[in-house]
Amino acid sequence: MSTSDEPITCPFDYSDALDFDPELAAIMERDSLTRIRLPYGDAGAWLVTGFRSVQQVCSDQRFSRAQIMGHDYPRMTPEPIVSPESINVMDPPHSSRVRRLASQAFTQQQVDGMRERIVLLADSLLDEMAQQGPPADLVQHLSNPFPQHTILHLLGIPRDEWSRMREQVHRLLVTGADNRAAAAKVKTDLTDYFGAMVEQRRRTPGNDIISSMAAAREGEDQLNDRELAVMTLTLVLSGQDTATCQISNIAYLLLTRPELADYLRRRPDNLTNAIHEMLRYIPFRKGVGIPRVAMEDVEMDGVKIRAGEFVHVSYLAANRDPVRYPEPHVIDPDLPGRNSPHMTFGWGGHRCIAVPLAMAELEVAIERLLARFPELRLAVAPEEVRWDTETIRRFPIELPVAW
Repeated sequence: MSTSDEPITCPFDYSDALDFDPELAAIMERDSLTRIRLPYGDAGAWLVTGFRSVQQVCSDQRFSRAQIMGHDYPRMTPEPIVSPESINVMDPPHSSRVRRLASQAFTQQQVDGMRERIVLLADSLLDEMAQQGPPADLVQHLSNPFPQHTILHLLGIPRDEWSRMREQVHRLLVTGADNRAAAAKVKTDLTDYFGAMVEQRRRTPGNDIISSMAAAREGEDQLNDRELAVMTLTLVLSGQDTATCQISNIAYLLLTRPELADYLRRRPDNLTNAIHEMLRYIPFRKGVGIPRVAMEDVEMDGVKIRAGEFVHVSYLAANRDPVRYPEPHVIDPDLPGRNSPHMTFGWGGHRCIAVPLAMAELEVAIERLLARFPELRLAVAPEEVRWDTETIRRFPIELPVAW
C-alpha cells in the first residue's frame, strides 16, 4: 500500500471554452489517488476523483474541514475565500445545526413564493435587451445582472449598494498572488457590513431572506448575529458568482449545440432534468475548492492517507465518472442513470443549502430566454468567444448574440 508520492504540480488554469481540463482528465486515468500541489498553500494534498470515493470523503467524519483553519492549506487563491465561521468549513454537529436553521429560508415552498419576483426580474432584463436590439451581449444583459439582482433583492440589500457588492465579490475570486491583501480587506468589510444589516433586520424584520434566517428557530435555538452575517456573505458569493457563471455556460451550450435548444423546445416538461444534465457536464470551476484534513490514518483506493494530510475532492471529475454515468462526456438527459444526483452543488453536509433558489433562477433564466428569443444565435464564431482567465470559475466573459 502506497503512503505518499512526490506531488504533481497542478496549476489547474485551463480555461478553453467548456472543454474538460486535460490535466484533470489524466489524473482520473490513474489507478489510485494522486498527490498534488496547488498554486497556494505550504503543503500538498491527495486528490480524490471517483464518484464513490468523493462521496466517502464528503460524508466520512474522519475527514474534517473545520480543522484546516489556522493552516496555510493547499488552495487555488492567494487569500482563502471562506471565513473561519463559514458553514463551508464547519463539521457536524455544528454544521448540521446551522444548516437546519438557515435552510428554513430556502425550502421549496419558500422559493415557490419568491418565483414571481424572480420571473419579473428576468423579464425586465430581457425587455431591455429586446429594446436595445441585436447584437447584444447576453452576459451583460442577463447572466451578470439576473443572479446578482435576484440574490441582492431577496436579501434586501439596498439597490445603491449592488454595484459595490459585484466588484467586491469579483475581488474575492481573483487568483493572482498580488490580490491577497485586497481580498482579505474585502472579506472583513463585507462581514462587518452584513453584521450591521443583521442587527437592523432583527429590530425591524422585512420580507427578505436575512429576516427569514433571523426568525428561524429550532426550539429555543437560533442563529447568532455573527453566524447570520457570515451566512449572508456566503449567499452573496454563491448567489452572484455560481448562478452567473452557470447561466452563461448553459446559454453557451444551447447556442453552440442547437440540438440541446431543440430538445428543450420539444420537451419543456423536462427543463429541470435537462438543466441538471448540463450542470453535471459543465466544468464550472478551475481545479478544486475547499480541502479537508484526515483526522486519523485512512486507507482509500490503494493508498494510506496519513493523519494530518490534506485531501481535496474533485466534483468535476466525479461528475464525469463513467461508473456513475455511462458515456459521461455526452450531454443527454435521457441516458440511463442521468437522473442520479450530480455533485455540482456539492455533496452531503456541505451541499449548497440554496439549491432550490439556484435551480429556480436557472429554470427561469433559460425558460424565459428561449421563449422570448426563439431565433437566438451566437453573433460571432464560437472560437471568438472570450473566456475568463482571472478567477477560479469557468465562464465566457461575453456572449454576443443576435436574433
